[in-house]
Amino acid sequence: MTSIRRFNAEDLFCFSNVNLDYLTETYNLAFYFQYLVRWPEYFEVAEAPNGRMQGYIMGKAEGKGTHWHGHVTALSVAPEFRRIGLAHHLMNELEEISEKKHNGYFVDLFVRKSNELAINMYKKFGYSVYRRGIGDYSG
Repeated sequence: MTSIRRFNAEDLFCFSNVNLDYLTETYNLAFYFQYLVRWPEYFEVAEAPNGRMQGYIMGKAEGKGTHWHGHVTALSVAPEFRRIGLAHHLMNELEEISEKKHNGYFVDLFVRKSNELAINMYKKFGYSVYRRGIGDYSG
């Protein structure tokens, strides 16, 4: 059975099976540590009974006033653990933290327009395309 727990610094040495995927954004260590320190409640891992990482989510709270919200920075599930509901479960956790702990009004995220698998997954979760940006996520 999968367990959900907070991501910790040692997990950075164990997430290659999740992160080494062409669909997953990979960041430098300082970026991950910044999230661990500033928004630890938004950084969770799904773990198999044998300790193998199945996936993770990291996010943050941001905005002002009625634009205060949760933001999904990264959500990734290892290929061998996809299609069993882990991404949906991790998203539900982040949405709950955004609403109940941070009084967020909504949750947003960015997805490359070429990542149709993710776009379709988020649509199944009830998300919609609000606007299309230019730059890092255009390709």
